[in-house]
Amino acid sequence: MPVVISIVGKSDSGKTTLLEKLLPEIRKRGYRVGTIKHHAHGFDLDHEGKDSWRHKRAGSQAVALSSPAGFALIKDLEQELTIDEIVENCLADMDIVLTEGYKKEGKPKIEIFRKDGPHKDILCKDDKTLIAMVTDMEMRIPVPCFGLEDTVQLADFLEKRYLRDK
Repeated sequence: MPVVISIVGKSDSGKTTLLEKLLPEIRKRGYRVGTIKHHAHGFDLDHEGKDSWRHKRAGSQAVALSSPAGFALIKDLEQELTIDEIVENCLADMDIVLTEGYKKEGKPKIEIFRKDGPHKDILCKDDKTLIAMVTDMEMRIPVPCFGLEDTVQLADFLEKRYLRDK
């Protein structure tokens, strides 16, 4: 099973931007990387008028989209899948899975925190799963801190700690 690392932080703190910088650096090193984006309030992947939307509207509880370039599944759920269920069923062939969100899950976390950002204090200050901070300020905390542009160093940290045996 791949290692799962969650990138957490308040809305608009830069989680997606960090992932956009970190993903190519990890891929460049030869690792297979998957991502999971958590939406706390739900989402709609289908668009009105498309065939898959018409299938769902007609009553299909699961619609699969397949092409030579990719595969997607839209499926009704009675309860949200856990990170482990998603990874086991969809991403088991990856070396690492980076999630955006899932701050309440027990996976290792990297928090992004900006001094002029949308929150006054770190989210994970009492969270034993916090493994690193990405920030634009000095912090005295018991985990490594990386600057907002320290993508290579953050990838080095992840590779050394989680990926060398893959």
